[in-house]
Amino acid sequence: MTVTTESTSDLVAEPMRSRRNHWNNQVRRHSFMTPTRTAIRYRGESTSWRQLDERSRAFAAALHRRGVGFGDRVLMALLNRTEYVEAVLGANLIGAIPVPVNIRMSPAEVAFLVADSGARVIVTERLLAPLADAVSASTGAIDTTIVVDGSDNAAHLDYESLLAEDPSDLAEIDIPEDTVALIMYTSGTTGKPKGAMLTHTNLQAQAVTTISVSQGSSDDDIASVVPPIFHIAGLAAFAPVFYRGIAAVIHPLGAFDPDDMLDTLEREGTTSVFMVPAQWQAVCAAQQQRPRDLKLRTISWGAAPASDSVLTAMNDSFPAALNMTAFGQTEMSPVTTVLEGKDALRKIGSIGKVVPAVTARIVDPLMNDVKPGEVGEIVYRGPNMMKGYWQNPQATADAFRGGWFHSGDLVRQDEDGFLYVVDRAKDMIISGGENIYCAEVENALYGHPSIAEAAIIGRADDRWGEVPVAVVVLAADVADLTLGELEPYLNENLARFKHPKDLVIVDELPRNAGGKVVKPRLREAYGSKDAGLAD
Repeated sequence: MTVTTESTSDLVAEPMRSRRNHWNNQVRRHSFMTPTRTAIRYRGESTSWRQLDERSRAFAAALHRRGVGFGDRVLMALLNRTEYVEAVLGANLIGAIPVPVNIRMSPAEVAFLVADSGARVIVTERLLAPLADAVSASTGAIDTTIVVDGSDNAAHLDYESLLAEDPSDLAEIDIPEDTVALIMYTSGTTGKPKGAMLTHTNLQAQAVTTISVSQGSSDDDIASVVPPIFHIAGLAAFAPVFYRGIAAVIHPLGAFDPDDMLDTLEREGTTSVFMVPAQWQAVCAAQQQRPRDLKLRTISWGAAPASDSVLTAMNDSFPAALNMTAFGQTEMSPVTTVLEGKDALRKIGSIGKVVPAVTARIVDPLMNDVKPGEVGEIVYRGPNMMKGYWQNPQATADAFRGGWFHSGDLVRQDEDGFLYVVDRAKDMIISGGENIYCAEVENALYGHPSIAEAAIIGRADDRWGEVPVAVVVLAADVADLTLGELEPYLNENLARFKHPKDLVIVDELPRNAGGKVVKPRLREAYGSKDAGLAD
C-alpha cells in the first residue's frame, strides 16, 4: 500500500509531539496523578491540579476560538492572582506568547510594549482596566480586552464566561521546546525596553537548576511566591513548582506588611520563600518581636545587595532554614549563581558560584579570560539562556558577541571560586528589587521643556537599597525647578518607582574629552546620604 506524503508527515509528527517537555505537560501529569491535590493557593482559595489543567485548557480554547494562534502575543496586565498563572498556561497551550506587563508602568510605557510586541489581546483585571483601555485607545492595536474579575464595560470579555464555553474544540497543537514561552521586557541602556524571548527549554532548565541547588526536597513542600508575577523572579518560580507538583501560595501585591507575611507563612505551612533584603529586614524584626511557629526549610534572597546585619538577622530569626542567595538576570531565566547559607557570612558580599548546567567565564573587552582576582565581565552559556531579543537583531548580536551571552556585570573571583559583583557595565540602579536604567530616566527628563541636560545616579538608601537622583542643567530661560513641579510630567512618562527621589540643579555636567558625562564625579558629589534627600 502506498503511504501519502501527508500521512507520512503525520506519522513523524506524532512521536515528536508525544515527547515534548514543557510546563503544560507537567501540569497535565499532576492532573492525572494527583488531581485533587492543591496546585495553587491564593487568599485562602485552593485550585487543584485538575482544576488548573482544565481552566487553562478552557482559556486556551477560548483564545483560539477568537483567532489567537501560534506565535501571537498576549499582554498580561494583572496583579498577583491565580488567573495570571491560568492565562499564561492557556496561552502557551496554543503556542501563543504571554507578555507580562509591569503594572507600575505609565500608559506611554505600556503602549510601547503593545507596539513593539504586536500584541492584539490584553488580559487584565478590574483595577487595571482603565490602564488597558487607555493603552488600547492610544495605540488602536488592541482588539480584545479580557477582564478576569468582571467588568461593567460591554466591550470587555469576561474571563469566567470564556472558561464556561465548551473547550472540546481545542486541537492538540505541537509546541516544540524551542518555542518562545514568554517575552519578558527589560529596560536597556538605550532607554527602550527589550523583550527577552524565553523558551520552554529555558524554563525547564530553570526548574532543574532550582531543584538541584535546593539541597533536599519533600512532597509536602509548599512554596510561597512573593515577587510580582510580572517579574521573572515571580513567574519563573512556578517552573520548579510545576516540575515537582508541589503547592504554591501566591501572595497579593500591595503595601508590604511583615506581620501579615509571617502570619500567612505560618497559616499556609510554607517551607520555602524568596524575598528581597528590604522585606527580609522587616520580616526578621517582626519575627523577633512576635515569633511564629514556621516550617521554613529554605529562605532565599536576591535582586538587591544584603548587608551583613540583614544576613545575620535571617540566620538568627530562622536558624533551621537554609539561607541562600540567588543572582541572575531576566535573559538567563533568571538564576546563574547561588550562594549557600553556610557561606553567607563567611563570604559576605559574594553572589556565590555558578549553578549546574550554566557555563561562565570572566573576560576583558577582547574576550580574553582575566586572571583570578582580576575584574572582568561575566559571560554565560547554558540551556537557560534566552533565545534573543524580540525583533531586535542588533541588540541580540551585541548580547551574544563572541558566542557568549554578555551579562553587563563586572565581577571578580576569589581563590575559593566565589564570585563578587564589583560594578555594572550597564548603567543601572536597583531600588527595592526593581531595575532602573539611568538612560531611560534621562531620556524622559530630556523631554521636559525646563531641562537642558540630565544625568541619573544612584544614592544608597536604608529602605530601598538605592534610589535615583537627578542631576540637571536647566534651560536658559528657567530660573528654578522642583520635584513637585516635575511630578505630573513624570507620572505620564515613567513608572513611579523610576522617579528621581532628589533633584540637584547644577550649572553644567562634568564631561570627559569625548563629551561623555563623568558619573563618578557626580556620585562623589551627590551620591552619598550626606548630600541630603528631598522629601
